[in-house]
Amino acid sequence: MTDASTPTQTAQNATTTAVRPPSNTGTASGSRGTGGNTARPVAVRPRGRRAQARVISLLKHAGLIAFGFVMLYPLLWMLASSFKPNALIFREPGLIPTDIDLSNYTDGWNALLHPFSHYLINSALVVLGSLLGNLLSCSLAAYAFARLEFKGKRLWFAIMLMSIMLPIHVVIVPQYVLFSQLEWINTFLPLIVPKLLATDAFFIFLMVQFFRGIPRELDEAATLDGCNHLRIYLQIMLPLSMPALATTAIFTFIWTWNDFFSQLIFLTRPEMYTVPIALRTFVDSTGESSWGSLFAMSIVSLIPVFIAFLFGQKYLVKGIATTGIK
Repeated sequence: MTDASTPTQTAQNATTTAVRPPSNTGTASGSRGTGGNTARPVAVRPRGRRAQARVISLLKHAGLIAFGFVMLYPLLWMLASSFKPNALIFREPGLIPTDIDLSNYTDGWNALLHPFSHYLINSALVVLGSLLGNLLSCSLAAYAFARLEFKGKRLWFAIMLMSIMLPIHVVIVPQYVLFSQLEWINTFLPLIVPKLLATDAFFIFLMVQFFRGIPRELDEAATLDGCNHLRIYLQIMLPLSMPALATTAIFTFIWTWNDFFSQLIFLTRPEMYTVPIALRTFVDSTGESSWGSLFAMSIVSLIPVFIAFLFGQKYLVKGIATTGIK
């Protein structure tokens, strides 16, 4: 009997041992249920991540400020040098002048054959003609590529795109020969007339992309009302494409105002000089250069560009963003 009951008790003990939970299970489940030690890192991690993100953001902003200062340093140095005497411009490379001299602005304004306002007016005339020419001709060409169907449309569009990669130095010689035969040298016509012929392919492509984003249902509704392509272009496309037109106007203004090469080729008489050519006359390779007057008039010439960019920045960003979506 004793030998027979021993295996039975052994089996019952084994079953009880298998069913009985471990002694530390209650402690583990209790710790999970009460959210004790295991919940603390979860609450600490978001704070650490926020602090880390804040540090990274501060480092990024500090890097951008430092990079912006490096980019603006030449302009700030030129501004500071415009208030220094010529003898101290290159002796004191710092941004704070020790001796302020305002005569650079008065001397530079009257240093050339004509007052500097004469050259500002010449540049303004060239910029105004180029701006109107680009807005009219490039928008018309863009409307034709975006809305009209004609033979060889894709071929002409590809040729227009390839002209973007064509350097100006390749076409400047035949242009000079042509304008010389037309007796347009020393006039503003070589700088304005090409703009009336939609020669800036970049602006055509910019407006084509914007026009393609305008729904064609508007054109169809206008056609049903009896509008022709000219009225659709004037009354629908142009009012809706103000961001693209503003972008074209700003870029045309900045590029034409700062253009030196083309104006130097076609304008050789001093009374026809524009601002970039007039600034070049302050630097004399054989004699003494008037650096103070040069820097002072350079600051004056930058004021129109700064104003144009300041008031047109919103339209510039909007125009580039909307044309890049297509």
